[in-house]
Amino acid sequence: MRVGVPKEIKNHEYRVGLTPGAVREYVAHGHEVLVETGAGAGIAADDAAYVAAGARIADTAAEVFATADMVVKVKEPQPGEWTQLRPDQILFTYLHLAPDPEQAKGLMASGVTAVAYETVTDARGHLPLLAPMSEVAGRLSIEAAGAALKAYNGGRGVLLGGVPGVQPARIVVLGGGVVGTHAARMAVGLGAEVTIIDRSIPRLRELDELFHGRVRTRVSTLESIEQEIGEADAVIGAVLIPGASAPKLVTRPMLKLMKPRAVLVDVAIDQGGCFETSHATTHADPTYEIDGVIHYCVANMPGAVPLTSSHALNNATLPYGLALADRGVAAIDADPALKEGLNVQGGRIVNRVVAEALGFD
Repeated sequence: MRVGVPKEIKNHEYRVGLTPGAVREYVAHGHEVLVETGAGAGIAADDAAYVAAGARIADTAAEVFATADMVVKVKEPQPGEWTQLRPDQILFTYLHLAPDPEQAKGLMASGVTAVAYETVTDARGHLPLLAPMSEVAGRLSIEAAGAALKAYNGGRGVLLGGVPGVQPARIVVLGGGVVGTHAARMAVGLGAEVTIIDRSIPRLRELDELFHGRVRTRVSTLESIEQEIGEADAVIGAVLIPGASAPKLVTRPMLKLMKPRAVLVDVAIDQGGCFETSHATTHADPTYEIDGVIHYCVANMPGAVPLTSSHALNNATLPYGLALADRGVAAIDADPALKEGLNVQGGRIVNRVVAEALGFD
């Protein structure tokens, strides 16, 4: 199979679909890999590194899309990309279709078979291809909160860890999954006071044991959310319903409960965001203010650390990508995990949760 890797074109996206090490694995399996020139610049992998790994370099993205049997990316295809996809192609990347009906329509019109990293589900119900970026985003969310809290960025001027004699920042994490756990780990490590809110009592028990009582845990209710965000210096939105739009846990009226110049970091923004007032931002212009509250809603947070992110992502995606390259669409029928990842095929949305979120059959 010919596997194509175009350069990412989303704003300030520096990750790459395949690292040179991953290319070597595809080539060792007998596949041809076509990489757009400069695709690996963000991870300090020049064209020569890809050639040494066995790839062929394409001068343009158009050549990649026109000749590849499978296109491997990181972020969802942009309008200029989805129009280049074909019915006989496989697209393997993050899609996040639930809040993006235009992309969904574009992929349906193309006829492509699209497998989304974020809905590939293993036998234990885990999301192995979403997990590495959730780990990165969770850790980055605390760095983002710390930056947004600085006075010169419009924030409250609070140091996350405080100093002796001065209380640290209060961080509230909505969601105790992968993102929330890694956000709490970073925040606790910096000395912040951390509360995790989740609707699962068994998960809260696990978190209490994991952190040895260093974080407070609360069951998610309207009352607990209102109480905690009212005392918070920063709130991390870390909720996830796989494939579906994120629930709006903090409404606009709730912002009036928050401290002036407190910070909201919406890590769920790829799925539409879990704050009612969220809208996607970029690394070039990451924050905005509504009702005195600073919002950070960058939709590709891990793109800020592409070297770490690309290698972590490739570690997870490689076996699934090789299966698709080795067997084509037949790999999807043979692997329940890939079948859960299948979002678009034959001009239809075929993942039930995604279809329901979009209002499609």
